[in-house]
Amino acid sequence: MLESLTKNLQGAFSFFRKRGHLTEDNIKEGMREVRKALLEADVNIKVVKDFIKKVTERAIGEDTLKSVRPEQQIVKIVQDELEELMGPVGGYINFSGGSPTVIMMAGLQGSGKTTTCAKMCKYLVKKGKKPFLVAADLQRPAAIDQLEVLGKDLGIPVYSERDGGRAPKVCQRGVKEAQRLGMDVVILDTAGRLHVDEALMEELQEIRDKTKPQETFLVCDAMTGQDAVQSAREFNSRLELSGVILTKLDGDARGGAALSIKTVTGKPIKFVGVGEKTSDFDEFHPDRMASRILGMGDIVSLVEKAQETLDHDESQAALEKALSNTFTFVDFLAQLQQVKKLGSIKDLLSMIPGVGSALGDVNVDDKEFGRVEAMIQSMTAQERLHPEVIDASRRLRISRGSGATMAQVNDLLKQFKEMRRMFKGMKGGLMGKMMGGMMGGGRGAQKRKLEEIRKVHGGDPAAEMGAMPGGIPGFGPPPGGSKRPKTKSGSGAAARKKKKKERKRRKK
Repeated sequence: MLESLTKNLQGAFSFFRKRGHLTEDNIKEGMREVRKALLEADVNIKVVKDFIKKVTERAIGEDTLKSVRPEQQIVKIVQDELEELMGPVGGYINFSGGSPTVIMMAGLQGSGKTTTCAKMCKYLVKKGKKPFLVAADLQRPAAIDQLEVLGKDLGIPVYSERDGGRAPKVCQRGVKEAQRLGMDVVILDTAGRLHVDEALMEELQEIRDKTKPQETFLVCDAMTGQDAVQSAREFNSRLELSGVILTKLDGDARGGAALSIKTVTGKPIKFVGVGEKTSDFDEFHPDRMASRILGMGDIVSLVEKAQETLDHDESQAALEKALSNTFTFVDFLAQLQQVKKLGSIKDLLSMIPGVGSALGDVNVDDKEFGRVEAMIQSMTAQERLHPEVIDASRRLRISRGSGATMAQVNDLLKQFKEMRRMFKGMKGGLMGKMMGGMMGGGRGAQKRKLEEIRKVHGGDPAAEMGAMPGGIPGFGPPPGGSKRPKTKSGSGAAARKKKKKERKRRKK
């Protein structure tokens, strides 16, 4: 998503990395690189000029902080302005003013409008609503069939007429049917067009007048760049849009539409489509998108996605098994299948700060999941529960049964063994040392000691761990000196040296 824009902007920011401090001259010179990156991303020329002007004025006007590197100051300013450029926060639907709420979808042919109607339904169901679809695209062959198939898959009722009626009347009767059934939201899937056609635009205006929708969304293909922006401007002049839905954003490497639409049309981006599945539909958050564009990831969206998709109880049970060293291939397979529900691994990694930019053009093969699943499913029930029984002959059978090589089977078993060892270390390692290092013996004394440390160190985890009696490896020594307390026989190195001398003396 927006890979080329991210790459070009990071190249532009590298200019500031080579400067010791910011000056008016090097700010203007560096901004020329940022301007070039935005123009290559197919951002509207007027938007680019205004954006560069705002960033330059802020950068020149701000005091240089000695503790912050020049490129960090520029990145912060650019991030703030990107959020302003794409804002405000989308994802808001006006449910007031009528029952049911009517949402009208418009857009060019091929923008993914019909699929977006289905995605919107799934989104609304998660919000506790009862959506209803109306097939009002009477121009495209099989449009009604497509919507009915999508509705059936999601369990959403679809209103349609196949007797050659007019779309405005179909929409009007569809809304009445939704009222009769007690549905909360009606989504009108209107006819698309190859370009802004006068006759079809009049049809949309008539549908609007007869149904009085609370929301009118324009569905735009993000990959068409400035063409999407121009069509949004023309649609808005005739329909008074309430927002834009960008589709195919996962395939858009440039980002021109995402950065231009709000400024050119005055209408915010409300939702984005990020895949082909009906679940690949998200609220648009300018701050998170700006963070991803600048290569900083989007950990908030990743956490939200995990909370919505993963089974919390199952994950918690797997964690408890892992820490108790009873984690098996059965549990591993169940967790693997849960992670697959989250989507593409490369997309997930790109949400982790620092990882997305490091991946670059590296191809992360999602098919690896399938290979691992095949190997585990080729194991017997006993082998999944007790991997230690898998000898050479069993590995050969697993290899043949899954279509994997012996090396791949060996790698899987080795990695699983290392993972179990790591989990075991987590239980008895840092956490054990942290609690064991506290003086006082009982739980009450440990709790009081921890409270005393927190009062002194103000909630800093690293400082708290370092302040614990005996210190924690990797978090620095305890306060009061750079050396750890000596044992009765001296420091650790001195004690070992003394023992070595004693052994030599005895040999003689």
